Amino acid sequence: MSERSFHRSIGVFSGTAINMTQMCGIGPFITIPLMVAAMGGPQAIVGWVVGALLAMADGLVWAELGAAMPGSGGTYVYLRKAFQQRTGKLMPFLFIWTMLLAIPLLMSTGIIGMVEYLQFFFPNMGWGTTHVVGVAATGLVTWMLYRRIESVRVITIALWVIMLVSIIGVAAAGFSHFDAKLAFNFPPGAFGSRFFVGLGAGLIIGVYDYLGYNTTAYIGDELRDPGHTMPRTIIISIMAMMVVYLLLNISVLGVAPWQEIATSKSVASLVVERSWGHAAAAVMTTLIIITALASVFTGLLGGSRVPFEAARDKVFLSAFGRLHAKGGFPHVALLTMGIVTAIGTFFDLTEVINMLLTATILVQSIAQVVALVVLRRREPGLPRPYRQWLYPVPCIIALVGWVYVYVSASTLSLMLSGAWIAAGLVVFALWARVNAAWPFAPLETRHAAVRES
Repeated sequence: MSERSFHRSIGVFSGTAINMTQMCGIGPFITIPLMVAAMGGPQAIVGWVVGALLAMADGLVWAELGAAMPGSGGTYVYLRKAFQQRTGKLMPFLFIWTMLLAIPLLMSTGIIGMVEYLQFFFPNMGWGTTHVVGVAATGLVTWMLYRRIESVRVITIALWVIMLVSIIGVAAAGFSHFDAKLAFNFPPGAFGSRFFVGLGAGLIIGVYDYLGYNTTAYIGDELRDPGHTMPRTIIISIMAMMVVYLLLNISVLGVAPWQEIATSKSVASLVVERSWGHAAAAVMTTLIIITALASVFTGLLGGSRVPFEAARDKVFLSAFGRLHAKGGFPHVALLTMGIVTAIGTFFDLTEVINMLLTATILVQSIAQVVALVVLRRREPGLPRPYRQWLYPVPCIIALVGWVYVYVSASTLSLMLSGAWIAAGLVVFALWARVNAAWPFAPLETRHAAVRES
């Protein structure tokens, strides 16, 4: 096998499974209370709908860019292609700089959520025990990924099935004892002037839960017929998860007062135990723990490909560009992100993740919208197996939505994300000086080959 080649073995079904597993994971089981609390009642349902609209608009940006440039690395490939003629390697470098921390730290939330649900069985777990379990779980996921992509595909589909069973189980428990008066007990002024303030905070949570619809864009070199497979996996996964989140949210709200839901630490266990008893709650909690591991599994699968692509193009450390001699996967990037994920489980990540998400909006989400427009104008002849529906309307919706989410974030997260990007600019300047790259040398452009076979 070539040092630069992957196996193209992922189709629409397994690709959609990868996206959906990453989108869901432990997310809704730990964020439904946060969404209800942020929006102040059952109107939290609106947050899931608006989050889906933003995800779909952004997903259509990913679909066109990914279909046209289906290499491993996702955003890195698109930013390199769109901005290299103006700023050289700056934009892809900043993206890698952010993602090398953002991806594993986001995976840490899955591990932390898993440990929270594990306390359903072991309520007296101490500080040391919880962190030992978190590190061990991260090691298990990394070991599961340390193999050929064909084995990873089989494991992913199995975990996807478990994820669906856990979601359906919790929703079924809720609907089996559903009380519409509880589910739609809107407080006075629920849709008044404060609604939009709550929507901003809730949308940050909603966006976090929908993230993952782009996972297949990071493994474009491993998709069969990526120009057609990638858009389908993105669009199908967003539509399917919107339905799942709405049903799950409504079912949970119909079991207990929204005030109790808003303060619950393990809302899924609460719903199942109240509806079907302790034994059923224990079974469902076990499935949720496995689902949490599945989300970390798929997140590290896609995320480890990001620095790999950059290293191949001499925009990052060369060690990250190595493939495992037998398995054909980027083992250095995988191990590095696994270690960072394990470290992240020792901290309270709420504000840190909020900071990393705001940084991601600037160097990824908004930058990609601009990249699509730039490439449409500058390279109209670029092969595009998929062209964005109703262009440029989705781009406009995505841009407005991301700006709204960004300004709704906390002041501290905005300051920290700005500081992280500023630090990235300093590091890039040092790197460019050492490697004689722009702005210390003439621009060097690279025309990325579109690998369709």
